[in-house]
Amino acid sequence: MHLSTVRDVGVVFREGAEARAVRNTGSAYELALAATRAGHGIAAEVARRGLGDTVDLTRAVFDLPVSHPDPAHLHLTGTGLTHLGSASARDAMHAKLEAAETLTDSMKMFRMGLEGGKPAQGEVGAQPEWFYKGNGHSARASGEPLEAPGFAEDGGEEPEIAGIYLIGPDGTPCRIGWALGNEFSDHVTERVNYLWLAHSKLRAASFGPEILIGDLPAHVQGTSRVLRGNRTIWEKPFLSGEANMSHTIANLEHHHFKYPIFRQPGDLHVHFFGTATLSFADGIRTEAGDIFEISAPAFGQPLRNPLAFAAREAGPVRILPL
Repeated sequence: MHLSTVRDVGVVFREGAEARAVRNTGSAYELALAATRAGHGIAAEVARRGLGDTVDLTRAVFDLPVSHPDPAHLHLTGTGLTHLGSASARDAMHAKLEAAETLTDSMKMFRMGLEGGKPAQGEVGAQPEWFYKGNGHSARASGEPLEAPGFAEDGGEEPEIAGIYLIGPDGTPCRIGWALGNEFSDHVTERVNYLWLAHSKLRAASFGPEILIGDLPAHVQGTSRVLRGNRTIWEKPFLSGEANMSHTIANLEHHHFKYPIFRQPGDLHVHFFGTATLSFADGIRTEAGDIFEISAPAFGQPLRNPLAFAAREAGPVRILPL
């Protein structure tokens, strides 16, 4: 089952191949809020409202699959160093960990995940790397440009799975579902000094265009592409799901929502769970006009965003004393 928001149509529900508009529904946020208040799931709320006309998603212009009426109450966050990669890369990483006398902070964090990221049910595991990306003002729908600021050194894709959450009236995080995500970052800035990771992550991000309702498959395999003009300049599979991760989803969710500030009723959260696949790692230098395309069969329509760069501002930001 999938949920999306289509421009000039509204909220669309898809089960199987057919997508249909949800009756009497102004937004996916309103739909999810009604579900939490009624104490049932999204599918049950859709069934209660009923379905209308069919929608051709292959021709649709998408909005964000869910957004908040006040963008400041949609939080974009993420965790890194959470994925194992392929079996051969995993074996090489283990050997490197065992052989190294001194480890970088990144390697230490990765090892913490390997050793304690999958605790027994009901227990708390190792906390992951965590970062803040912005709020709803930074969120971009599929088809909209991912714009790097003028001071950016780079603009690169990060194909990920994102969890979509609404905080219920009693402060309980309620998972709406899962979406493809492009956790757009500045890898050149990050490479200068790891303490600049926070700067490199304060960028736009995209998720959708469809939300997968229900359980996340243990093994997710998709494809990440960079398109330039009429050709593909880079293409690689990406893996996600717990079978390919050093942490459980539950452990990553706990270490985000353990902070009371992230459990404010009515807030939305889009949390990116990390990746092991980057075109930057293969030496690709992206350019304005390139298109990032992220797809995975379980998630429906692909997530596609062109790259843009804002003009560089002249001089420092002007501060007005009051």
